[in-house]
Amino acid sequence: MADEGGIKLITDNRKAFHSYMFDERVEAGIVLKGTEVKSLRDGKVNIKDGYAVFKSGELFLLNVHIGAYAQGNIANHEPLRTRKLLLHRSELGKLWTKAEIKGYSLIPIKMYFKKGLAKIEIGLGKGKKSFDKRQATKEKDEKRSLDRVRKGMR
Repeated sequence: MADEGGIKLITDNRKAFHSYMFDERVEAGIVLKGTEVKSLRDGKVNIKDGYAVFKSGELFLLNVHIGAYAQGNIANHEPLRTRKLLLHRSELGKLWTKAEIKGYSLIPIKMYFKKGLAKIEIGLGKGKKSFDKRQATKEKDEKRSLDRVRKGMR
């Protein structure tokens, strides 16, 4: 499933859009081991519980599960290890200042291959309250019913 620009989607995090409102999105590279790349190509990854944090001026991805490679040997990777994210220093600075604001989190939105390199899209998001979630669900239901009516008219 490669679309224009040589992008092949590995996985996306639909749950994130239900739980967070995103102000900004950033594309980052990921430091991976060889068996992790092979597992990504097989689609054995789960980013739903993942998040990113700053440690000593660098950005790290935590709680992202990349399954062990089936043909891997003794050098197979740890599935839940901490992975470094690659961003330009200016982007890191912007994200760090915005992430320090109370209530903001860095959440992985989607993971994909771009020109053969593994990339992850990180969103700077603020958690939705329960009434925000109910409002979003209500709007989605209204849109679905309008689409059904339009489709029935054709």
